[in-house]
Amino acid sequence: MTPLQALQKYFGYSNFRHTQEAIIQRVLDKKDVMVLMPTGGGKSLCYQLPAVLLNGLTVVISPLIALMKDQVDSLNLSGIPAAFLNSSQNPEEQKDIALQLQNNQLRLLYIAPERLLGKDDRLMTFLRTLNIVQIAIDEAHCISQWGHDFRPEYLMLAGLKTQFPGVPVIALTATADKLTQKDILEKLNLQEPAVFISSFNRENITYRVHPKKKSFEQLLHFLKDRKDDSGIIYCLSRKSTEALADDLKDAGYAAEAYHAGLSNEVKARNQEAFLKDDVKIMVATIAFGMGINKSNVRYVVHVDLPKNIEGYYQETGRAGRDGLASDALLLYSPGDAMKLKGFAMVENNAEQSAIMLKKLDDMVDYCQLHACRRQYLMHYFDEPFPDNCGSCDYCLSEFVKFDGTLIAQKALSAVSRLRERFGSAYVIDFLRGSKREKIWGEHKLLKTYGAGAEVSRADWMRYIRELMALGYLKLSDDGYSALKLTSKSEAVLKGLEKVELIASQSVEEKDQQELAFDAGLMDLLRKQRQDIAVGENLPAYIILSDATLLEIATYLPQNMDELRLISGFGDVKLARYGREFLKTINGYSTQNGLASKISQKSKKRTTTTKKTARTSDTSGVTYSLYKAGKTVAQIAQERGLSPTTIEGHLSNFVETGELDVSEFVVKEKIPAIKDAVESYGSERLSPLKEILGENYSYGEIKAVIAWMNYKQKVNIES
Repeated sequence: MTPLQALQKYFGYSNFRHTQEAIIQRVLDKKDVMVLMPTGGGKSLCYQLPAVLLNGLTVVISPLIALMKDQVDSLNLSGIPAAFLNSSQNPEEQKDIALQLQNNQLRLLYIAPERLLGKDDRLMTFLRTLNIVQIAIDEAHCISQWGHDFRPEYLMLAGLKTQFPGVPVIALTATADKLTQKDILEKLNLQEPAVFISSFNRENITYRVHPKKKSFEQLLHFLKDRKDDSGIIYCLSRKSTEALADDLKDAGYAAEAYHAGLSNEVKARNQEAFLKDDVKIMVATIAFGMGINKSNVRYVVHVDLPKNIEGYYQETGRAGRDGLASDALLLYSPGDAMKLKGFAMVENNAEQSAIMLKKLDDMVDYCQLHACRRQYLMHYFDEPFPDNCGSCDYCLSEFVKFDGTLIAQKALSAVSRLRERFGSAYVIDFLRGSKREKIWGEHKLLKTYGAGAEVSRADWMRYIRELMALGYLKLSDDGYSALKLTSKSEAVLKGLEKVELIASQSVEEKDQQELAFDAGLMDLLRKQRQDIAVGENLPAYIILSDATLLEIATYLPQNMDELRLISGFGDVKLARYGREFLKTINGYSTQNGLASKISQKSKKRTTTTKKTARTSDTSGVTYSLYKAGKTVAQIAQERGLSPTTIEGHLSNFVETGELDVSEFVVKEKIPAIKDAVESYGSERLSPLKEILGENYSYGEIKAVIAWMNYKQKVNIES
């Protein structure tokens, strides 16, 4: 059997991704290899497929029990005999696995490094009696103290090449900078290894960073339209994970906490509930998620600042492993950065402390960025990338810039005259001429006091963040977060350098249209998959991924031959579930007068859903659906767009008079929005939202602006 035939038979795909084929051939040639591939990019396949083709046992070194169970369940369901050995099993279970190993009944065995190289050496002695044909070391960055997740027990793996001479070793990781890569190669003693570095780009993830302000309200706003989606929310402390999980439960969300301080029983129970979709949200510290193979996580939120780019990138990579559109949101506060500086210090190791502090600085730079976030991430991993990705908050927003030199001079002058001793809140109050008692009497006598009174507090906050991002201001590193001047400040203060600031920003987003699919059939397929999963006591995504269901709901296969062309249906799954799913597809198609669209599917199957081109009249499509009686939320779900985008489409028709503003805004709210627009202008929506408060949505504000534009046109024409 060729690698391609095995790929189709066991995994249900007809083509390899990235550099998988070359990596697999290297292992089949019994040569060592190191693989850097993004989370969800198909690393596991690089050792799982050779395990099928090589006549013997593949040993997989894996750091977490969750990964072992998850992958073993998935392999067995695909017809590949696999097992794991760890502390969660009783002696009888372990004895049974040992017997299967002696009888050559398993192709893969997952074990933790500390178990493999334990004190008594019994397992190692036993393994040397077996026909081991491949050793895979997952999460290989754990061997490097320069990596973001160093585990001392990984250092013991250096002896594997001595214990098993001639057996190919494949080391795999999703995140490693150049220093960590070098360390992995040296410490594992790999022999003339080939190094494969795939693109780190996760094109299906949209990256956003928002200034942290009332974080729970921000989180609820983000989750409002994602109640049916699975997501992970990362916090810095154990205490905050439990508190946030409780608050989310009170708000009506199915959420649980996960951190290292919980008992093994509670951790296992919460994790199992999350994997099986009984719990939609896992609120966790970084103790959760490493190696989790749950493919239908639709979003990852960081409510606290991550310690480094590697950790952040790996954690965001737990979203969208099935290739479907997913979100990564980070709530950033400069205060979080100050807190983390203490954690970055490594006792009695100045060199490593310096590296960790530099990594934290890189993380802060990412958060304060006024450029494409994806480009920054790709450059961090030494991968070239253009300056507009089209799917991060910066690239999705439309900016209007203006000459902000005078504003910059006022801000820098205020910081200077206050002797660089105060934080942004005090500086802004000082600039606005606040009469509050907290402003020192002597400061009220300074020339700059009140020099920025005409600028709103919200705008000053935004301008100061932008000046920090541009390098004209920085925070003190003494833990007090005072604003300080930089080497770039003097040229601006002397009028030698012009500063451009952002005048307005669209609320997002440029249209992104996903592959069209039948939402009704998708719902039925999800329910059917869940019923099967409950019956077999497995997570639903192991039965079939969301990407596979989406393909079915798009191309409507009507028989077994057509179903075989759907990505993710290998021979075993086709025989096991094919007829059951076909019954649902055929029944739905007959009831709704639908026919197969399989001929429209490219013969070269891919494992990710590609975005289709923008329609020529995307607003018109939204308008037709709305006139057919569908709500904004329903249209957003059906079209794969955000509710904000749908509201923007419909506002176009308020402006033409084809829709009435009262359909989107209650009558009582219109005067307040109208007054705010007339007072502050309609160019900038964010300040209007801040002035009006939480009871007014961006959609309502846009609708009233559109209505006002319509009324103005009507008056001019008449």
